[in-house]
Amino acid sequence: MAGLEQVKEGWDAFASSYDEGITPFSTKVAESALDLLGLTAGADLLDIASGGGALSIPAAKQGARVTAIDFSTRMVELLNRKAEQAGLENLTAYEMDGTALEFEDEKFDLACSQWGIMLFPDRKPSLREMCRVTKKGGKGVMVVFGPPPQVPLFSLGFQALHMAVPTFTPPANSPLFSLQDPSRLKAEMEEAGFSRVSVTSQAHNMAVASSQSLWNILERSAPAAAGLLQQFSAEQKANAVARLGDLLRERYGETPYQLPMMTHVGIGKK
Repeated sequence: MAGLEQVKEGWDAFASSYDEGITPFSTKVAESALDLLGLTAGADLLDIASGGGALSIPAAKQGARVTAIDFSTRMVELLNRKAEQAGLENLTAYEMDGTALEFEDEKFDLACSQWGIMLFPDRKPSLREMCRVTKKGGKGVMVVFGPPPQVPLFSLGFQALHMAVPTFTPPANSPLFSLQDPSRLKAEMEEAGFSRVSVTSQAHNMAVASSQSLWNILERSAPAAAGLLQQFSAEQKANAVARLGDLLRERYGETPYQLPMMTHVGIGKK
């Protein structure tokens, strides 16, 4: 397993391409989650592992006072630049370890994490930290992916790669799907100290222009996926992209392809 510094360097290198490939879709998911949450202007909101600001920016636009944290220096720089360009003085991002939050107890009305804590090697301390910094009566929010077959951005890519390279086996137990079971998400949030946890499952369409654009997202938007794909030759990758095009046309028809991506939103009260 890569060390923390190596992982951090990977996300620094991929910050811009992640923001370009993933943040637009993630923003749609975040806006829906904020609707479920019933966000009110003036709320103090913490976004843990904030990435390109998919949740932070719409929350700030709705009037929340947003503190975003990420361990990637480049992600933090990118988000602060986007906030400044958008005139969002109520949003500030800081470089910080999501497993050891540098905040006092009960500081935030809302503590959120979208595609963040789900990726941590050991989620439980991070979920406890999320609960610790949430005010009594406040809420914790987790946004995660559903089961692999219902998240075709990844499952179709791996299926196409297996078709092109039959010896390839998709990685088992990927952290991307570590909380695919709503009951597990609920249980882990409750164990961390949240109560009355509800989990809402929603499918959101992700528009993909072509098989090549989907492949580019896989190859350029996340260090783990990029590392996995490095082992294949240019010919094998081209073959996989061709097979991916067949799968997309068969399943979704004309471009732009609309990929229904299943997500779970867990909301618990402190």
